[in-house]
Amino acid sequence: MEGEEQTSVWNKETVPKVMKIVSTRLSQRDLISLLLLSPWLHRTLISYPSLWLSIDLREMNNAGDRLIAALSLPRYQHVKQISLEFAQDIDDGHLEVIKRKCSGSLQDLESLNLNGCQKISDKGIEAITGCCPKLKVFSIYWNVRVTDIGVKHLVKNCKYIVDLNFSGCKHLSDKSLQLVADNYQELESLNLTRCVKMTDSGLQQVLIKCSFLQSLNLYALSSFTDDAYKKISVLSHLRFLDLCGAQNLSDEGLSCAAKCKKLTSLNLTWCVQVTDVGVIAIAEGCTSLEFLSLFGIVGVTDKCLEALSKSCANTITTLDVNGCIGIKRRSRDDLLKLFPYLRCFKVHS
Repeated sequence: MEGEEQTSVWNKETVPKVMKIVSTRLSQRDLISLLLLSPWLHRTLISYPSLWLSIDLREMNNAGDRLIAALSLPRYQHVKQISLEFAQDIDDGHLEVIKRKCSGSLQDLESLNLNGCQKISDKGIEAITGCCPKLKVFSIYWNVRVTDIGVKHLVKNCKYIVDLNFSGCKHLSDKSLQLVADNYQELESLNLTRCVKMTDSGLQQVLIKCSFLQSLNLYALSSFTDDAYKKISVLSHLRFLDLCGAQNLSDEGLSCAAKCKKLTSLNLTWCVQVTDVGVIAIAEGCTSLEFLSLFGIVGVTDKCLEALSKSCANTITTLDVNGCIGIKRRSRDDLLKLFPYLRCFKVHS
């Protein structure tokens, strides 16, 4: 009898106290496994709403059915984050079912990751965004089916977006950029990697109207010119800028980016027209740089590193000058003399 009482105290008092501490450090998948261990544990975990604000189905099979089942459970009625990154077996049909049956559970959703979900098209974007009025972060990396129509649905349904990832969405054009510029002027992060249909005209609209941008990723976009790059100068809050492969970027365009005083990360890999003039302008304007890649630029010399050392010696921790044949003193020891806090010497392989 005494043993039963001790077990009861353990289940009713000790377990809840311990789990309240431990559960906050566990992944969602571990939490779900714990639900199956005992009724006491199940009730304890369910009683903490803060544990059920995220649904993580990354790389999982049958993700569409799993998501519908999860959103049908009371514990997920205030979910804030959903990740379906590279999840399998989810398509427009699943998102339409969610709109019909589970839209109430998405009213507080703030972050939706659909990266690599190749079966989702404009139709699915219309369905899911129609349920998420508070959405702030939206990512559809490597989606080759979504078009400008999908972005039109997004801006209509979700008014508070601050973080957009369109990386690899090759069918998006300047129309999408115009929609973003007109509707998301509080935008803080934008990734346009390999959005090959976009031109100077569309990018200029974003740069002019979205002045609160802190992160701008233009990786592998060789069609933009200085006409657009010069407008980067208005982004006074910019901290991250990726211009890898910007073949038309000149020293004049780069000098405009040097006006972004808060810049801490700059990728100039394969910006083949850049010379010491542009990099020295960066050194003089961006004195908080922590990350800089000059990989493959043959027009820069030791002069630009000397200028960078004068202004950023105490901040730069990552510097890639591999392939910069004009820089003669680029051994590890040489670079450490100029930048004593360097920890990473190679970004690209």
